[in-house]
Amino acid sequence: MSSVSQTTHDLSPREMERDVRNVTADHSGIAPSEIAVGVIIGRASEYFDFFVYAIASVMVFPAVFFPFVDRLEGTLYAFVVFSFAFIARPIGTVSFMWIQRRWGRGIKLTAALFLLGVSTVCMAFLPGYASIGPAAIVLLSILRFLQGIALGGSWDGLPSLLALSAPEKRRGWYAMIPQLGAPIGFIIAAGLFLFLHSNLWAGDFLEWGWRYPFYVAFAINVVALFARLRLVVTNEYERLLEKNELEPTPVAELFRARGGNLFIGAFAALASYALFHLVTVFPLSWITLKATQPVRDVLTVQIIGAFIAIAGIVVSGLVADRIGRRSTLGILAVAIAVFSGFAPTLLTAGSIGENTFILVGFALLGLSYGQAAGAVTSNFAAKHRYTGAALTSDFAWLIGAAFAPLVALGLSAHFGLAYLSIYLLSGAACTLVALQVNRSLEIKD
Repeated sequence: MSSVSQTTHDLSPREMERDVRNVTADHSGIAPSEIAVGVIIGRASEYFDFFVYAIASVMVFPAVFFPFVDRLEGTLYAFVVFSFAFIARPIGTVSFMWIQRRWGRGIKLTAALFLLGVSTVCMAFLPGYASIGPAAIVLLSILRFLQGIALGGSWDGLPSLLALSAPEKRRGWYAMIPQLGAPIGFIIAAGLFLFLHSNLWAGDFLEWGWRYPFYVAFAINVVALFARLRLVVTNEYERLLEKNELEPTPVAELFRARGGNLFIGAFAALASYALFHLVTVFPLSWITLKATQPVRDVLTVQIIGAFIAIAGIVVSGLVADRIGRRSTLGILAVAIAVFSGFAPTLLTAGSIGENTFILVGFALLGLSYGQAAGAVTSNFAAKHRYTGAALTSDFAWLIGAAFAPLVALGLSAHFGLAYLSIYLLSGAACTLVALQVNRSLEIKD
C-alpha cells in the first residue's frame, strides 16, 4: 500500500495527465464534429463572462462604483477598467504557455478556467463605492485584470486543430465555427440581464440583481471545463496535436520567425473587432445616456441582432469557401466603411434609426467576424501556429477592441457622432492595408 502511495506521490503533473489520457482513451478517434462542439462550448463560456462584464459596465458600474461623477464620466471610467482585461490577455497567454510546457495542457486549462471563474464570481461579492470607497474600484480593476490573464491562458488549441482538420475546399466553413461562441455568449448574457432588469425594482437590481449573472458565470465555466477536458486529456487528441506540431513555441522564437505576422494579423481583423464593440457595448451606453429608449428594448433588439450575427457567421463560411477568406474580409471591410458613413444619421433618427444601426451592424459583424480569426493565422507554419494563433487573437482584441467603447463614447459625447464614423472608417482602412501587406507573408491558404 505504501509502495503504491509512494509511486503515486512521485508522479509529475505531466505523468498524471498522461495516465488520465490512458484511462479516458476509447481508441475510437476524435471526429471534427467533436472538436467543433468543444470549441463552441469553450468560446461561448468565455464570451459569456466577457459580455456579463461589458453589459454591467453600462447598466451597473457607473452607479455602483463611480457614483461620485455624472453618468457619462462614470461610464467612461467603467470602460477604462473594461480595457484592462485586453491589456492582460497577452500576458496570460505567455504565462500559461509556460505552465503548459512545464506541467501539461490539462493543468494549464484547469488553472486558467478556474482563475476565470473565480475572478468573475468574486465581482458578484464586491461592495460598492458607497461601502468602501476607492478600494472598490481597485478591487474591481484587479479582478478585471485577472479575467484577462485567465482568458489568455484558456487557449486550448482546438480552433487551430479544427482548422488543420478542414478539407481544402471547406476552410472558410471550419474557420467560422469557433466564432459562433461570441453571439451565443452574448445572447445568454444579455438575456439574463434583460430578465433581471425587467422583473426587479431599480433599487433591487442595482443592489443585488446584477450580481446573479456573475454567479452563473462560474457554473458555466465548470461545464465548459469538463467539455474541453474530455478532449484535451485523451490520447487521440494528443496524437492529433503532435501530428500537426500544435505545441507551445517559445515567444522569442515565434517573434524571430513570424513576428511581423502577429501584428499584420491583428490589423487585418481590425474592422471586425472595432465593429464588435460598436454594435454590442457602445449602442447600449449611448442610448442609455440619451434616454431615447428603455434599456430592456435595446437589449431585446441586440439579442435579435445576435441571432442575425449567427446567421451571418454561417454565411461567411459559405462565402469564404467560394471567394477566399481574405477576399471576404476585404469586401466586408469596404461594407463596414460604407456603414460608418450612415452611423451618425441612424443614431440620431430615433428608435427606428438606432435599431437599424444595431441590426445592420450585427449582420455586418457576423459576416466579417466569421472569418476574422482564420484568414491570417494560416500564415503560421504548423510549429508556430499554436502560440501564433493565440497571440494574434490577443493583439487583435487589444488593438481593435480594447479601447473601442471608451474612445467611441468619449469622442461622440464631446465632439459628435462623426467621430464614431471616423473610428470605424480607420479600422476598415487598416484592415484593407493589412490584407494587402499580408499577401507577401502568406505561407499557404
